[in-house]
Amino acid sequence: MPQKIITVSTRGQGLYEVTAEAASFVRTNGAAEGLLTVFVRHTSCSLLIQENADPDVRTDLDAFFRRLVPPASDPSMRWIVHTTEGPDDMPAHIKAALTEVSIGIPVVGGRLALGTWQGIYLFEHRDRPHRREIVLHLGG
Repeated sequence: MPQKIITVSTRGQGLYEVTAEAASFVRTNGAAEGLLTVFVRHTSCSLLIQENADPDVRTDLDAFFRRLVPPASDPSMRWIVHTTEGPDDMPAHIKAALTEVSIGIPVVGGRLALGTWQGIYLFEHRDRPHRREIVLHLGG
């Protein structure tokens, strides 16, 4: 069963689209039917399938999660114990726990069965840049 690791260089918090890389992997391996599993190998970022037509959706999602889980330095987050890796680390773990680190996408007719406006995103929850690894696994 084909597998590939792709690396995404982030520039801080936000959504980074990886749909093209996933679609290329499926095409390259010639699978007509199957399931693509997308898995991120980290605990302070996550994966989403979300609209990829209007960039305002990504902006609003990022803003929502920043409000939902502020940095550890925010007075509302004084209860956080894990702070040794910076004020964005434990909030990043919480955001990752609220979202997903693995997504399954059906392959139909040799293509990802995503809807018209759907894209696959790495959702970076840390402030500073990171190199994130995503494992693509095609089962059929």
